[in-house]
This record gives sequence, structure tokens and C-alpha cells, in this order.
Amino acid sequence: MRYKILILLIIPLFVCFDNQAQKTVRLGIIGLDTSHADAFIKLINNEQPDPDYAGFKVVAAYPYGSRTIESSIARIAGYTETAKKHGVRISSSIAELLQQVDCVLLETNDGTLHLEQATEVINSKKALFIDKPVAAGLSDVLAIYKLAEEKQVPVFSSSALRFSSRNQLLRGGNGPEGKVVGADCYSPCINEPSHAGFFWYGIHGVEILYTLMGKGCQSVSCTSNTDSDLVVGVWEDGRIGTFRGVRNSAHTYGGTVFCEKEVTQAGGYEGYEELLKSILTFFRTGIAPVEKEETIEIYTFMEAANESIRQGGKPVSIKDVYRKAVSSINKEQEVIPN
Repeated sequence: MRYKILILLIIPLFVCFDNQAQKTVRLGIIGLDTSHADAFIKLINNEQPDPDYAGFKVVAAYPYGSRTIESSIARIAGYTETAKKHGVRISSSIAELLQQVDCVLLETNDGTLHLEQATEVINSKKALFIDKPVAAGLSDVLAIYKLAEEKQVPVFSSSALRFSSRNQLLRGGNGPEGKVVGADCYSPCINEPSHAGFFWYGIHGVEILYTLMGKGCQSVSCTSNTDSDLVVGVWEDGRIGTFRGVRNSAHTYGGTVFCEKEVTQAGGYEGYEELLKSILTFFRTGIAPVEKEETIEIYTFMEAANESIRQGGKPVSIKDVYRKAVSSINKEQEVIPN
């Protein structure tokens, strides 16, 4: 985006433990209603963890988590027992958890809770990873990043699909394929009524698209029916990228990538290991591996697609959607940024 993102700030180097005094960085997890939390606990607290996870331990978890989305609620009891078996103390509140940890992974599957939960963590000045989605709607996404700016707390969010080795290689444009000039990406796009369209699950495929294309989309149009969605984005340099959200076909992740020298395939799901390595590096350094500008544009892209659907598939300006969301949080908070 060429327009100014008003809520961003370069946050100074942040280390989540004091002067290296603690040999082990204590991690807290909020939300045991997702497989991500279960996987992270097993990887980090393994008796023989990968060397990349050395120096970290999940010491506390607050289970909630959705109290309204049945598919998420049903997981909490089982994942709580698994956490206990791996030495994780179960906290009765986020406030209790924050007293025991240095850094936090916000894993709650229900994005409607993220603004409230992230606010508590950010106010405690602890580095925060927010698993997808950042929030259930664009205004909440912007509010979270605005508060992080004000408190100078590092925040990072991403889908695991970004860290596919193939996608990372293609993003750099240094391979034999050359620079990416376009991409058609896809992922499951199951809808959840409490979340704004693509925010619940389409985020995975949109994250692939942005990993390959980078930021700079200007307009979005979307065709949608009960079976699938097709979003077309036009970038400021003329490149075109698409996202197909599928509901009635095989649930898989990937895409076709058009490069300067050849057409090739995007990477798909490869597990959580590379994402987790990036999270832990973020906790060590305070430097997010994904620019906040890009993350915010991803959610603006998805909200623009939602708006295009409401307008019968007409092209929608990313810039206009962003400004509308900024205006809404300013009215709610009665704050006008410089």
C-alpha cells in the first residue's frame, strides 16, 4: 500500500527475559481449543526437544478458548489433559498466567476474543504471538496493533503456511524461477458466522498469496457462492494474484506461481515446526519475521473481499476499506492519530 499506515511504529529491540538471567524462557499459552496449542506444547516440552526449541518451556496455560464455537469447545478438555501431562500448569485466568511467564502465545481459536485477551497481555508488556486469525474483524486487528504501538510491545501473527520452505524460497525470487509475477493460491475456506468471511479459515490461502506476492494490492473483487470463493487482487505494479477458497472439494493448500522464467507450484502445509522456530526467534529478539504492514494488508484484503461480495462482486479499493476501519476504531476510542 502506498497510503500511510497510521498505527505502526518501529518497536525497539525487545527481549522477553531479563538480562539473560533466566536460563529458560517461560512461555504461556492462552487458549487450549486448537490443535496448534497442543502441537506447540508437545514440540517445546518434549523430553528431547529440537535444538531450535532449547531454552524455552511452556510453563502455564489458560484453557479458554472459545465458549461459543462448538468445534473449539469440544477440544479444550482433551488438550488441557495433554498440557498437564507435559508439565504445564493450568491457570484460572489470564492475569494468573501472566504472573508466571515471560512471553505469550495467544492460541485461542475464536478470534472474537483476541482483542480482549491481547489487550491484557500487551498491557503487561510481554511479547505476544497471535495465532491466526489476528482477530475476527479488521477493526479489532487494527486496534490490537494500535495498542501494541502505544505500549511498545512486539506483536507477531502468521499462518503456518507462510513458512513452507517452498514459499519462502519463491518469495525471495532468488531461485531458478526468478521473480514472482503472479500467483493463483487456494485453501479450505470454511465459514464461521462469528468471523468476517475469510477471517476464520481463508486466512491460510491468503497468507500463501501474500508470502509469494508481498504487499501492495490496490483493489479486490470477489465472486462467491455456497461452494467456493474466488478473489482477484490487482497489485500497484500491475501484477494479479488470486485466492480460491474451497468448501466442496478436497481440503488442501497450495497454488500455481507465475515467475519470470517458469511456472511452478507453491508450497503447502508442512507442519508447525518452521512457524514455531520463527516464533521463538521472535521471542529472543523482539523482531517480527513478518512486517506489521503486510499482516495488516492481509486482513484488509480479506475485508475488501467481503465488501466486494456485499456489492455483488464489484472491485473494492483496499485503501477505502482500510480508512473505513481506521475511522471506526477512532470513533470507538475517541482518538484521532496524527
